[in-house]
Amino acid sequence: MTSPTPTLETERLILRGRTIADFPAYAAIWAAPETQRYTTRAPVPTEEAWMKFMRMEGLWSLTGCGWWLVVEKTSGAVIGEVGVADFKRQIVPSLDGMPEFGWMLAPASHGRCYAKEAVGAALRWSERKFRDATFCCLIDDENTPSIRVAEAHGFHRAAIGRYKGTDVPIYLRTPRN
Repeated sequence: MTSPTPTLETERLILRGRTIADFPAYAAIWAAPETQRYTTRAPVPTEEAWMKFMRMEGLWSLTGCGWWLVVEKTSGAVIGEVGVADFKRQIVPSLDGMPEFGWMLAPASHGRCYAKEAVGAALRWSERKFRDATFCCLIDDENTPSIRVAEAHGFHRAAIGRYKGTDVPIYLRTPRN
């Protein structure tokens, strides 16, 4: 079966769809305490990682956008994911009509500017798909590295949202002309 996910390449990375063989690396990334620190805040069991893994691939089939796996070219290792999607979040203020960006990288790949590179490639693709869209992302106030990546790509903190009983900073990126 072929993936509906387009493949993107940067100097050091390949962004692509998932295969069953990718799942052990993906589950290991989500099991790392450093990954959970700003995302789930709790261990991600294998079953839940599997659901995330399938959901991200399914987004491409149903909506024509989603999250790519991020693969390091030199090693072939799966080092994370990046993408854009509509998660239909019940958040106030609403994110309706704004494609939502996100990224997550394996702790071993932190500090190499991979997130900045992957987000840049995903944004270039997304700007063609969603012409004149305002993009959003949710970033924990303590996640300084992700805030830096977002700001490097033109996102700015615009609001505090209320999501699942928690205040969440919302970052926006207005269309580039």
